[in-house]
Amino acid sequence: MSLDTVVEDVRDEARARAEEIREAAEAEADEIVAEAEADAERIREERLAEVDRQIDQEREQTLSSAKLEAKQERLGARRDVLQDVYDDVEATIESLDGDRRRELTEALLDATLAEFDDDADVAVYTRAEDVELLEDLVVDRNAQVDGEIDCLGGVVAESDTSRVRVNNTFDSILESVWDDELKNISERLFDQ
Repeated sequence: MSLDTVVEDVRDEARARAEEIREAAEAEADEIVAEAEADAERIREERLAEVDRQIDQEREQTLSSAKLEAKQERLGARRDVLQDVYDDVEATIESLDGDRRRELTEALLDATLAEFDDDADVAVYTRAEDVELLEDLVVDRNAQVDGEIDCLGGVVAESDTSRVRVNNTFDSILESVWDDELKNISERLFDQ
């Protein structure tokens, strides 16, 4: 064998070996690229799923917040309507006059004086506009008008001897009835 043939055989062998190495490197590179693409796709899908979860969570929070705000506005509007009704009732009571005011004031005076045990010194009070009416009503009763109070009408009475104070004003009765009937009033107004 000649030297040229040996050199050529070594070269052929080196070329074949280089081709094998290049093919193995390309196969390994293709495998690495495929793994990287698969990892990238998995990461992309995970991120998309996380974004979808975050969007759903923010949507739920926004919806809950909007529902709460709407409920608060509805309750505020109901409170305003109830306050308007209360104010209208107060105005109606305040504007009572004539025989109806006299009847109601007398009934409250009688109920008030019944709370005192034969006290001779019962002082009664009413609103400024009703002082004359009350002075007329206490004649022949165990009481005397002792001043004015800020109220819609009715009677407040007190006695030094028994240390009792009775509040039978239209205001106190309205407040008591309002508290007792607020649920019924609300149901009738808002058809709950």
